[in-house]
Amino acid sequence: MLIRSFQLIILALIFSACSETGLYEKVHFLKGNAWSSNQQPEFVFEVKDTVSRYQVYFLIRHGDAYEFNNVWIRLNSKLPGDSVERKDRFDIPLANQNKWLGSGMDDIFDHRVLLYREPVKFSKTGQYTISIGHDMRVEPLDHVYNVGLRIEKVN
Repeated sequence: MLIRSFQLIILALIFSACSETGLYEKVHFLKGNAWSSNQQPEFVFEVKDTVSRYQVYFLIRHGDAYEFNNVWIRLNSKLPGDSVERKDRFDIPLANQNKWLGSGMDDIFDHRVLLYREPVKFSKTGQYTISIGHDMRVEPLDHVYNVGLRIEKVN
């Protein structure tokens, strides 16, 4: 009985420690473990809070055989009710001279890279659409398994 009570307390602590990861997080799995320039995954999310600020992260998972130490991406974003897209381009470092910068297990590496130095404030409520494409000279980018977007509320 005492052991059972202890197990319930541990479970309660574990579940109470879990919290919302942020506003939005989604990954897009790439067919054939290669990212073609015509694959521009689209991420659609709803914003209700225009007061808070958010951190925007690019997510990428690749194999150790990925041949570059970076990836150039194009981020196209469309605000609610707008027909014009904002276009940003980023050079995402994935490795230094010694090793991959992300966390890895065996030969697979995950990166979560902050895109904007300052937190973003969404100016309108409604549905936002962001698409991400690569802007590298090689076609396709082999050994890229998935890419994603994470938007996290700043406390």
